[in-house]
Amino acid sequence: MRGLVQGVGFRPAVWRLARDCGVMGDVCNDNEGVLIHAEADAATLDDFVARLYGSCPPLGRIDSIERCALDGELPLAKGFRIIASAAGKAHTGVVADAVTCRECIEETFDPSSRRYRYAFTNCTHCGPRLSIIDRIPYDRPNTTMTGFPLCAACRREYEDPADRRFHAQPIACPACGPRIWLELANGARAPEDPLDAVCGIIGRGGIVAIKGLGGFQLACAAADQAAVARLRMLKRRERKPFALLARDLAMIERYCAVSDMDRGLLASAAGPIVIMRSRNECFPGVAPGVATLGVMLPCTPLHHLIMQSLDSPIVLTSGNLVDEPPCIDNAEARIRLSGMADAWLMHDREIAQRLDDSVVRVMGGAPRMLRRSRGYAPAPLRLPVEFAAAPPVLAMGGQQKNTFCLLRDGEAVVSHHIGELENSETYRDYAAALACYQQLFGHDPRIIAVDRRPEYLSRKLGMEMARREQLALVEVAHHHAHFVACLAENEVGFGTDVLGIVLDGLGMGEDQTLWGGEFLLGGHTDCARLASFTPVALPGGAHAIREPWCNTYAHLRAAVGWPGVTARYERLDLYRFLAGKPLALIDQMIETGINSPPASSAGRLFDAVAAAVGVCRDRLQYEGQAAIEFEAQIDWRALYDEDDALAYLFSVSRSGGPLLLDPAPMWLALLDDLLRVTPAPVMAARFHKGPGDRHCAYGRAFAGAHNGAHGRAVGRRDAEPRPV
Repeated sequence: MRGLVQGVGFRPAVWRLARDCGVMGDVCNDNEGVLIHAEADAATLDDFVARLYGSCPPLGRIDSIERCALDGELPLAKGFRIIASAAGKAHTGVVADAVTCRECIEETFDPSSRRYRYAFTNCTHCGPRLSIIDRIPYDRPNTTMTGFPLCAACRREYEDPADRRFHAQPIACPACGPRIWLELANGARAPEDPLDAVCGIIGRGGIVAIKGLGGFQLACAAADQAAVARLRMLKRRERKPFALLARDLAMIERYCAVSDMDRGLLASAAGPIVIMRSRNECFPGVAPGVATLGVMLPCTPLHHLIMQSLDSPIVLTSGNLVDEPPCIDNAEARIRLSGMADAWLMHDREIAQRLDDSVVRVMGGAPRMLRRSRGYAPAPLRLPVEFAAAPPVLAMGGQQKNTFCLLRDGEAVVSHHIGELENSETYRDYAAALACYQQLFGHDPRIIAVDRRPEYLSRKLGMEMARREQLALVEVAHHHAHFVACLAENEVGFGTDVLGIVLDGLGMGEDQTLWGGEFLLGGHTDCARLASFTPVALPGGAHAIREPWCNTYAHLRAAVGWPGVTARYERLDLYRFLAGKPLALIDQMIETGINSPPASSAGRLFDAVAAAVGVCRDRLQYEGQAAIEFEAQIDWRALYDEDDALAYLFSVSRSGGPLLLDPAPMWLALLDDLLRVTPAPVMAARFHKGPGDRHCAYGRAFAGAHNGAHGRAVGRRDAEPRPV
């Protein structure tokens, strides 16, 4: 039996079902999945196999059940047994960490339970997986629980197939499991109860470093503006939104508009951060410039116990400086978080794999993954059947917000979120995670896939691995990779031409220029560029990404011409702001092509328009800030009710190559609105709305461009994900 079938309580489920059906034999984990030897008459075996699908535990997933005759090779004893796991090359999945189940929460808060107020209560249906596993198969000696021998009571639960803790590898109790303690800034341990002390420090405006499931987190009271401002200063995170931790759903509903789908996500086994519209400006320092909050519920008993005594949400953010990976080791946290935390809530269970919190937002009536990590990774993603015959591939991923991917057995194993590889600590974490995943999944790639962007560190490492191990190397076009990700998400197979709209920041295109606003036609193996945004110079290269006004000037220069702006729009504050910048130097750079590559980037267009309207005009504090805060300003009445004729137009033209979507008409309309002192929220709505149907020739233009080819449109806005 293959799928996500280890570490989820599958063997006891099989044991119980076999006893109900009168089947004799045994069951064990092996590196193919779950192996069952079963003996009964044909009708009973058919019934047993059919009922296996309905017996799948909450965290499990059955992908296939393969049957073959024993032919008398294995004499089976009477009854049905669970036997020891077999070793070998791994072909099964590793289950993601799961939030604490209801039964374990109730047990943790039950004064009569031996696990009362125990921070590591778990069972087969919940608790850590990827964060504690060192190697396959997923058995206790192969996890960071190996240093905690079971007491007699836990041993009885662990060995009883009828118990919900049967072979729950992280099983523990206060007598035999990990322990927590609180260290103060002077190195001394707090004498009082650690959990009570944490709540007291947070209540007094302090900051506590908490060793969570996949790394250290920094916590303070969300309603304490001084504490939040201090945390921002210490983390060097001036404006990027923080995530919140709430005690329960009722607490979240006091501050956010929560949909039914939001509730489902919050209560799921993954327990991600969910982005929701805030009801009011209750926590002004938490998410400045946006109208949403990212909130999660407690994912471990430790977090439940902390929140039990608090009446409002806390900020819970990664324990690191901006762009660095979170600390996972106690000694490391004492050093790296020194001066940032007033106290450290520690425990003595090691973290095998660093994991950020996942981030999800409901958009267009469906949950959209903005960051896939704790609770989701590394659960394999099933691919179209054509991938079953594909050789093993290691795809190295990009440079920013990196994840890598293992292709094996017709599935894609996408890693947890790694981060920005330019940071040396993150790059070391990336290399370690690569080695870990390859070992966990027994992955021996025959092909290394790398992005075409020459300066990407992931590319350089992939090229070195391919050279050292004599593997085939494949260069992947950045936007085709985004396109194929959309196909996989939408379960589109081979043999169908699809129109893919890929809007992102920057990526190396097929013609070795920078792309970012692309309309592609094709499928998994290749695609053609039908259209793009008109390329505009990126003065200063990466410098222009950090200073949006550079993009505004470059776009105005291309669309209107600076003399035209001067003649008609000299009265604008935007004109006076830009006139104070070194425009002659930028003109020289653009005219000579010095560090000013043309780019069809949607991300830079968003930056340029946001800055023109007055949002993040001078400098960004984090990636994507301008686009995020510009979107947050949208006047929703204007977006839905205003006449489409007022939406900002693009023109469509061709100059010997793909169609070009030129924003020049949009810029003229926007500048005229600035002259009319049109409110910024209305202008934001008009830009995001784009051209209305009755004056847009896009559809007709694209229909002619691909000579009548038929396909489905799959959109992916992969510009800057909403950060938390």
